[in-house]
Amino acid sequence: MVERLDTMYQRLLSRKILVAVIIVVLAVAAPHIANTYTISLLIEVLIFSIFAMSLNLLVGYTGLPSFGHAAFFGLGAYIIAYISGVNDLTLSFTNNILLTLPIVIIGTGIIALIVGSLALRTDGIYFLMITLAFAQMLFSVAMRWSAVTGGSDGLIGIPRPEIDLGVWKYSFESRTAFYYFVVTTFVAIYFGLHNIIHSPFGLALKGIKSNQMRMQALGYKTLHYKIGVFVLAGVIAGIAGMLLAQFYWHASPENLYWTMSGQALIMVILGGVGTLIGPVIGATLMRLLPNITSTYTNNWQSYMGIMLIVFVLCAPNGIMGILLKKLKNNQ
Repeated sequence: MVERLDTMYQRLLSRKILVAVIIVVLAVAAPHIANTYTISLLIEVLIFSIFAMSLNLLVGYTGLPSFGHAAFFGLGAYIIAYISGVNDLTLSFTNNILLTLPIVIIGTGIIALIVGSLALRTDGIYFLMITLAFAQMLFSVAMRWSAVTGGSDGLIGIPRPEIDLGVWKYSFESRTAFYYFVVTTFVAIYFGLHNIIHSPFGLALKGIKSNQMRMQALGYKTLHYKIGVFVLAGVIAGIAGMLLAQFYWHASPENLYWTMSGQALIMVILGGVGTLIGPVIGATLMRLLPNITSTYTNNWQSYMGIMLIVFVLCAPNGIMGILLKKLKNNQ
């Protein structure tokens, strides 16, 4: 029995390593074999994968159904716009990633800490409504305070990042260079989350999702854990927003709107809640399917809606649920 389990584990590990190697090779080779449009699409997929993974920390691993996660996504975009944007409304301070990334992390982290400390004293629908109200409040400010935020036009002129060490400088201005920057960021966040999820902190989050009262009875300060993961998720969402603003050279109020949170939630559900790779699969489908269906019909949104409804009804655990079930049956 032990030998059989060991063999099954070795096969699973070999498959994971093989898949990882193939993905890395394709990611590195993509700019050399794909056209400009495909590279742009891959950049979008990776950025939204980061955003969806951050929401999955709350929904999938901690059981916190946030519907205002776009607030941090948009904050990341606006913070980088103020720091590095080249226009009359921004500071035009620097686009050195060694300075801008810590500022985005600290900025979104502080806001997430304040919001989380208030919202997480409630549960369920009340928590959802508070996070939604916060995001909509920021959206309203971004739309109306045009002297600061640019109003509905947003903030433009956001340059791509660079590394400036004084004696040496490297710019990610080209599409290919920025693609590799996004890939590197995605890989770092993915494996960082993998380690966190399998750490004692991650196991505590899963315990809170399963039975919060039992975790409290065992001596865990569940509020502290929930605030911690809320801040972490907000920071990662802010990084995703920063990347999107740098890619489009533009920070838009749409990044703060509740529909952006809805998109991320669909990505998580579609790929598989509570799995690390699930949101990546969901983000890939959500960015690719509109491009595919829109080439065949003008009513692509209706067909997309029908497809999503059918899929959720037939596969409530998402694509990863189907794959894991099939893998289990094969073993």
